[in-house]
Amino acid sequence: MFSKKHTKPQTQIDSLIGAGTSIDGNLNFSGGLRIDGRVNGNVVAAQGKPSTLVLSEHGQVNGEVNVTHLIINGSISGPVFASEYMELQSKAKVNGDVHYTTLEIQLGAIVDGRMIHNSTSTQDKVVAFKTSNGE
Repeated sequence: MFSKKHTKPQTQIDSLIGAGTSIDGNLNFSGGLRIDGRVNGNVVAAQGKPSTLVLSEHGQVNGEVNVTHLIINGSISGPVFASEYMELQSKAKVNGDVHYTTLEIQLGAIVDGRMIHNSTSTQDKVVAFKTSNGE
């Protein structure tokens, strides 16, 4: 009722890191990204824009992940931040803290770390009413 509207996840994949590809260094992106290979570095989406990261069954990230929408079926070693939605599919393995707003976990997914819910600030839930004398 008082919740903040979420952006729609990107359904289009703008960038692909193919199987057999390895990237050493931080990766910044916008839109949709699919990782089938390995990234040794942080994977961070552009701030203020909707983004989707799909990590396939063979995909690996060794570093921080920070996006709005995240679908994991591979492995991540590092902290994970999904500001709106995260799905941990059956072969997902996360070794690090998971920060989420909305979470879906399938049977078989593994998280070795803390699960931290990003609650919306109480200010977003407060509705101000004016009294009859205008205060």
